[in-house]
Amino acid sequence: QVDVVESGGGLVQPGGSLRLSCAASGFTFSRFAMSWYRQAPGKERELVARISSIGGSTNYADSVKGRFIISRDNAKNTVYLQMNSLKPEDTAVYYCNAALIIYDYWGQGTQVTVSS
Repeated sequence: QVDVVESGGGLVQPGGSLRLSCAASGFTFSRFAMSWYRQAPGKERELVARISSIGGSTNYADSVKGRFIISRDNAKNTVYLQMNSLKPEDTAVYYCNAALIIYDYWGQGTQVTVSS
């Protein structure tokens, strides 16, 4: 059974930091590219960051470059998103995604709210 579970969301003030975690099971984690997406109310889901299967390559949305860092620990089947200098416009539900060819797995999401 495939399971993708996000955690670490919450309420944070502008300028603050949060670290999201995504724990995966039920598939060979180390073979999958892992990504974080987000969806704000009334907006389409957008890619935030992606990391290759062995972690050698990362990509970021322009809106988060220099503030967010994606990383993975294949021994723990976990991917992380360190979010710094958070802004109100970062408020969204953040989703973890695992992708490999035709396989595409999603978590249920974790809410991040940036507000004073």
